[in-house]
Amino acid sequence: MGLAWQQGPLATGTIGHFLTRDPLPQRLLFAEPLRRRMRVRFGDRWIASSEDVVLLHEPGRYPVAYFPRDDIEPGVLAGEEQRTEHRDLGVTAWFTATARDRSVRRAAWCHIALPEHAAVLNGRIAFAWRAMDAFYEEDDRIVGHAADPYHRIDIRSTSRHLVVHDGERVVAESRRPLVLYESGFAPRWYVPREDVDEAALTPVEGQTFCPYKGLASYYSIGERARCAWSYVDAWPEVAAVRNFVSFEPDKIDVELDGQRLRLDPGQTVIPHGIDRGLDPDELLPLADQRKVHTP
Repeated sequence: MGLAWQQGPLATGTIGHFLTRDPLPQRLLFAEPLRRRMRVRFGDRWIASSEDVVLLHEPGRYPVAYFPRDDIEPGVLAGEEQRTEHRDLGVTAWFTATARDRSVRRAAWCHIALPEHAAVLNGRIAFAWRAMDAFYEEDDRIVGHAADPYHRIDIRSTSRHLVVHDGERVVAESRRPLVLYESGFAPRWYVPREDVDEAALTPVEGQTFCPYKGLASYYSIGERARCAWSYVDAWPEVAAVRNFVSFEPDKIDVELDGQRLRLDPGQTVIPHGIDRGLDPDELLPLADQRKVHTP
């Protein structure tokens, strides 16, 4: 989740509501200082470094970092003739980024006719996530999209009874699953490998990437394609579920304390866009994935 995407409080599909007498606008944008040094690499060099980044939360979007123009290396960005219209922020100008022997169109943008209430973005430029080589907070690489300070994951142990069926076959049964609560998502239940019939799991090609948990590997069970997954090498922040298995309740029968689980609506993650790139091949080898490469 984020503050303004998935089912967050400022998202158009939020599951909560504000307790206010008067209705809020359908779209609310929220900007705040990041209060972290952020850097951008392109063409194997640093092209931006700032401690004065503003993070913009926009409904239906991942958070976007806006850099002061003075904190961007001169000569890297060249204005394009193309202009687009942002529904809330007005005319948007686009830039081509060039560094050494690389040149990418529509690599950055800024809003050049901002309404008065959005003046905090005046003179600031955002970089297209997938157009750049990498983004960093201090010396740690940030992958996928700008880190959202409102995204939270809590993992709890429980003694509830979880059973997974493929027809008459019991694929998993546990009274010690872990439940992962992630902002904007329904709870996900993870089962220790010892409580799973490993012979029922058929590994399949194709991983997905979560910026907060790492790479997910998938399994089919009989005719039920990609109905289970595991973060085999989960990132340290969610190490408790490392190598556990979770099951998709719309693809296979999952019961919790005798009650059939159903997939909650609004859980789809959109992997690609100007503000994000949730591609597994973006990740570096595990030992280096968040380490800086000195220019």
